[in-house]
Formats: sequence, structure tokens, C-alpha cells
Amino acid sequence: MTWVTAHEDGVRLTIRVQPRAGRTGVAGVHGDALGIRLSSPPVDGAANRELVAFLSRALGRPKSAIAIERGEKGRRKRVLVRGIAPQEVLRALSPR
Repeated sequence: MTWVTAHEDGVRLTIRVQPRAGRTGVAGVHGDALGIRLSSPPVDGAANRELVAFLSRALGRPKSAIAIERGEKGRRKRVLVRGIAPQEVLRALSPR
């Protein structure tokens, strides 16, 4: 999967968000990015906070272990998740 890569501290995810969706969840793979629907609007960082909270719940990691490295103001984001292996991320987030 090109949307998840190993990093010395954990994994890096390439994510494409869809804000203002009906519900929050994984939307599938879009090219080299994992699509995630967010019910929050992209206003005042609400969608970014919801993305971090969603990843925290889905991956069983604290919010402090998740950092948006790039793309805070765009739909395409690069996210670092510390303390987790790529295989665990694939099990938790791969579209079914």
C-alpha cells in the first residue's frame, strides 16, 4: 500500500479527507492516499481535530502520538503516527 509507509518512529500515512460528510469513516483508497470522510466542516481546524480523534480511536493510539506533518489547510495530508507498525495500520484502516 502506498498510503502507509514505515517511519523510524512509527508510520506515515497519506490521507485525503472529505469534510462535511454524513458520517466519519474510511472512504477507500484514492490513488496513493487513503480517503477518510469527516463529518466536521473544514473551519477553525475542526476537521483536523476530528481526523486526529478518528485515527486515535481506530488505531488505539493516544492523540499525542498522532501529528499532521503536512497539509493542515488542504484535503491531502501527511500524518505521522508514532509507536505503531504498518501491518497494524493496514489491519485497522484498510477498506473492506
